[in-house]
Parts: sequence; C-alpha cells; structure tokens
Amino acid sequence: MDRIMIVEDDIKIANHLSAYIEKYGYEVIVAKEFENIIDLFRNVRPHLLLLDINLPSYDGYYWCRQVRKESICPVIFISARTGDMDQVMALENGGDDFITKPFHPDIVMAKIRSHLRRAYGEYAAKFEERMLIHNGLSLYPERLELRFGKKVAQLTKRESDIIESLFERYPRVAGRQDLLEKLWDDQAYVDENTLNVNITRVRKKFSELGIEDAIETVRGAGYRLRITWNGEER
Repeated sequence: MDRIMIVEDDIKIANHLSAYIEKYGYEVIVAKEFENIIDLFRNVRPHLLLLDINLPSYDGYYWCRQVRKESICPVIFISARTGDMDQVMALENGGDDFITKPFHPDIVMAKIRSHLRRAYGEYAAKFEERMLIHNGLSLYPERLELRFGKKVAQLTKRESDIIESLFERYPRVAGRQDLLEKLWDDQAYVDENTLNVNITRVRKKFSELGIEDAIETVRGAGYRLRITWNGEER
C-alpha cells in the first residue's frame, strides 16, 4: 500500500485531505508537530509527500530541501500562495508539482496518482537496478538498503553514498575531502564535524546487521572499510 504523508498545519485541511485520500486505498500519515518534519519522514518513508509552504518553525521550502538530501520521492506543494515566484521557488527547492488553495480534492488525487505512476508504476523509467557486493554485504543504492544475510538496514541517501564510496575505494582509503565533496558538492563550506556525525550513523547501520568496527578511521587521511570474520580481515 502506497503511503502518503501530509504536512499541513491547518488541521481541517489536513483531515479533509487525509479522509479523501484514504477512500482510494492509500495509507495516510498526517504530521501533528512541525519542529522536526525530517524525523517523521525518515520513520514513515512515504511514497509521496504533500507539503504546505507556510509552516511553524521552518517553511515548506526548507523541509523540501532536507527531504531531497535523503529521498527522491515525489513532493507536491499545496499552498494559498498564488504568485509565479512561489511556484518557481517550490520547484527550485526540490518540489515536483504545485497546487493552489482552494483546491478540488479530485485534482489532488489525480496529481497523486500521476506522480506515483511516474515514480514507481507504469510510467517509471526502466533501468537495471544497481547492486554493490562486498564480502556478503549487498548495497542497493536505489532502494537505500544495506543487506547482510536476512538482515536489512534502511539508509539515508548520504549514508548510502558513504557506504558506496567505501565499497568502491576498498582496500584503499576514502579520503575525507573526497567524501565531503561527493556528499555536499552543492555547498561552499561544510563543517567537517558533519562528516563525523554521518560516519557514526553509518557505523550504527553496520551494527544493526551485527557487524561491529566495520569502518576504520585512518588518522589524517579518511576512512577504510574493515570487515573481519573470525579475526581475519576481508
């Protein structure tokens, strides 16, 4: 069942949309708090996001940018803003479509179905799925999954990119600067501590699979994949 996530601070509109969409057999998750939308997104992993612009704390443009760091799921903005620049901003910040309020729910449903078909269904681009394998580990970059045996760890886009770099560089070291440039090529400056945080998260994903000490820190250089079985490095 496809999951639709709604981020709309007008509870009447959110509930109206939710009830209407559910009638068509979709699972709907409505955001109740707006301080950290990205955490809810990670937990829900929706197939499509309906996103308002005017929100408490941060606006919809901000949250769309955060989503785009981790997912390519369709994002449809729904807003009372009607200016051309608002629609331009929505698309420039990672949105796929824009619906103005007031709207007819049938229009919303038509756009939802259209974007789901293009992203996952009959109109989706056909390509051979990539899979990287290393010593029993399988990385699926398009699924954002790391598998080991029957265990599966769900990844963010950046976690997947880090693991892919480690796979590709093994047994060489993946340099810190190389990782920074690959993961944040759209930013002029990134605090290196941000990379440390992401490496820590990747280590936790390996731990979820029962693999400890999978990433070796090479002082002054970067990181290297280091997986051992029965005391032997692989």
